Amino acid sequence: MAHAYTPGLKVTEKTLIVKERRLPLWGDVLVKEGQTVKAEDVVAKALLPGPAYLQNVAGELGISPQDLPKVLLVKKGEEVKKGQVIAEVKVFFGLFKREARAPIDGTLEDYSETTGQVIFRGKPIPIEVVAYLDGVVEKVIPREGVVVRTVAALVQGIFGVGGERVGGRIKVAVSSPDEELTPDRITSDMRNAVLIGGRTAKIETLQRAAEVGINTLVIGSIDDSDLHAYVGYDIGVAITGDEDVPFTLIITEGFGSLPMAKRTFELFKKFEGLKASTNGATQIRAGVQRPEVIIFRKDVDMNEVIDAEPPTESGHLDVGSIVRIIREPYFGEIGQVVELPSEPVKIETESTVRVLKVKLKDNRIVVIPRANVELIED
Repeated sequence: MAHAYTPGLKVTEKTLIVKERRLPLWGDVLVKEGQTVKAEDVVAKALLPGPAYLQNVAGELGISPQDLPKVLLVKKGEEVKKGQVIAEVKVFFGLFKREARAPIDGTLEDYSETTGQVIFRGKPIPIEVVAYLDGVVEKVIPREGVVVRTVAALVQGIFGVGGERVGGRIKVAVSSPDEELTPDRITSDMRNAVLIGGRTAKIETLQRAAEVGINTLVIGSIDDSDLHAYVGYDIGVAITGDEDVPFTLIITEGFGSLPMAKRTFELFKKFEGLKASTNGATQIRAGVQRPEVIIFRKDVDMNEVIDAEPPTESGHLDVGSIVRIIREPYFGEIGQVVELPSEPVKIETESTVRVLKVKLKDNRIVVIPRANVELIED
């Protein structure tokens, strides 16, 4: 029988996880190598220069740019408050004054005797990077960040929206992986929870979850219209994670109405009540990134993290295997492999690749590059 190997989503009770936590610009690292950290701990921080503002002070005062230094009341590098008088001139034999005032709270950074412009710099914007993992600092990257490692349970999804969240605790809100999560299942005590649903959730449920203030919602599938209503616009599936949404949403199976895999649901039930970090960021092109739920176990010795076994990333694919399509135009569809041609085939993009034929749930048979599917295991 023809067969192949294809990647699948990681669902494991114990695996070694290593994350690099890096600032976008040079700053200060606040922890040391070997130090134990919590996911919420700030491990590095920096100050991003504030925005620059230009003000034509010479024009406002009716003077030549060359005379600007004579009328400035604030020196370069000095702090100013919004509305503060920073320059003035006397007119009509000193009977009246013209004034220029600072447009922002910040610093007078510079001025030009050629243009008469004064440059103000807004207050620096603090940037903080948290550990994201309950773990150990494996390496310090001077002035940039750290590498943190841990042993934890890991569930990857196929698609998500919203960025990193830390500090939520696993809460299973339905009784089976086939059950739809409805608004009445979401109660006020679920605030900041990593909420586990079953098959799907409608927009009314998502709105209720936002009202309560949950941390993350994990469900098996979602309808396109409900996702659009939640995010506020049609979203592409190539890169996500920066959406301005009230909570992170992670889909484990695909689009439509698909139950959460039993194995995934049972893992969440087993670790209910434990703290987790989540990230909805998804990238399905080069440099694949999966949305994830990392659950921190209490029975792990951080000194033995190197002994943890990483999860299997590939599976045995045969005719009859159930697969999920992970790229357009059939992204999120689930079907059954009906043929594994041995010879490469030219596809619509004019590339010649190894393919397989998949029978979708509506009985259509489509030809898919093997790199565009992942195995769904029992």
